[in-house]
Amino acid sequence: MSLPKHNQYFQLGGKDIWSLINETAAASEKASGTPVVNLGQGFFSYSPPDFAIEGANTALASAAANQYSPTRGRSSLLQALAATYSPRYGKQLDPNRDILVTTGANEGMLSAFFGFVEPGDEVIVFEPFFDQYISNIEIPGGKVVYVQLHPPANFDRETISGKDWKIDFAELEAAISPKTKMIVVNTPHNPVGKVFTREELLRIGELAVKHNFVILSDEVYENLYYTPEFTRIATLSPEIARLTLTVGSAGKSFAATGWRIGWLIGNPDLLAYASMAHTRICFSSPSPLQEAVATAITASLKNDYYATTKAQYVAKYEILNAVWEELGLPYTKAEGGYFTLVNFKKVFANIPADYAYPAEFASKPRDFKLAYWLIKEFGVVAIPPSEFYIEEHKSVIEDCLRFAVCKDDSMLEEAVKRLRGLSKYL
Repeated sequence: MSLPKHNQYFQLGGKDIWSLINETAAASEKASGTPVVNLGQGFFSYSPPDFAIEGANTALASAAANQYSPTRGRSSLLQALAATYSPRYGKQLDPNRDILVTTGANEGMLSAFFGFVEPGDEVIVFEPFFDQYISNIEIPGGKVVYVQLHPPANFDRETISGKDWKIDFAELEAAISPKTKMIVVNTPHNPVGKVFTREELLRIGELAVKHNFVILSDEVYENLYYTPEFTRIATLSPEIARLTLTVGSAGKSFAATGWRIGWLIGNPDLLAYASMAHTRICFSSPSPLQEAVATAITASLKNDYYATTKAQYVAKYEILNAVWEELGLPYTKAEGGYFTLVNFKKVFANIPADYAYPAEFASKPRDFKLAYWLIKEFGVVAIPPSEFYIEEHKSVIEDCLRFAVCKDDSMLEEAVKRLRGLSKYL
């Protein structure tokens, strides 16, 4: 007897990008006996700061901190978030109305989509996109409408900046329809490293006001920007703020992606529906980790942690980017976040045409082949970014690989040492 029919959204067969790349890296490591340098997935190779760990240990030792939390979040964390964000927003936030604690930023976004998206509604997403956006929109019945961020024409020949990736506002306006319910903005952007300018965000916000749709602003890398200023779309006008939900993440700020603590901030009338969805998805978020994050955020208000971390990341980028400069490989200088995109077109042209790729890679765009080749020949792991595009637009980025710099300096230095071997393919 066959099993009951499954949800048709989920199809078995094949591997997602993370399984494919990580399993390839593990197999290569086993075969060669040499550890790979994994600059692929954006998880940290080091622990959270001591003050965050101490907060977690204290919380785990407390009976009350190991029980269910209120669905909107623990008071300690809500108060800490209000204290942090009130100066950033230029107004006093009400911790009990303006903030919702979620089980990671991803669950916060899922709650926002479930709170507002009904079958047939459209959600605008910029390409390249964080892959989780797509399923989170489609599962409640939404339709994703894609608008590209366009790189400059010299993308394959010269090093550029995140700011050089542009929105074509005529394309954006053409994507808006009476069915548009939301737009997703990611700044600082993964994987481009773009920090959206005040002018860009104002134009997006004005379109949202004109057409009355929700702005979901994914700002999980908000504490890692390398531009003179970081603009929050929710601060641009009361009319734009009324339509905005902002996403934050403790994991990105405190090197604790496995803690799964995030939050939404915004208009209480919007948050109410995201909160109802959150309640039904997971009821509440892990209590001891909420307390740990509350401790970490409170400490960071006094110990200059964010500025110190930002300086460390500037140095990490300098370590890795030095090898691209040395090799003459074009890349995108990130304005924020912890990823860099590198153009390997010159390299791919010199890889032997008969190089043997497994079937899982042979049928994919050439950035997948590049990723496989780099793992097998150099022991360095990167992510093929064409996965963050729809099929008809993959060619925009299939000469590139994405590298994460949220790693120990020694790992980055080892990667540089290995990557210098690319010189014989140039």
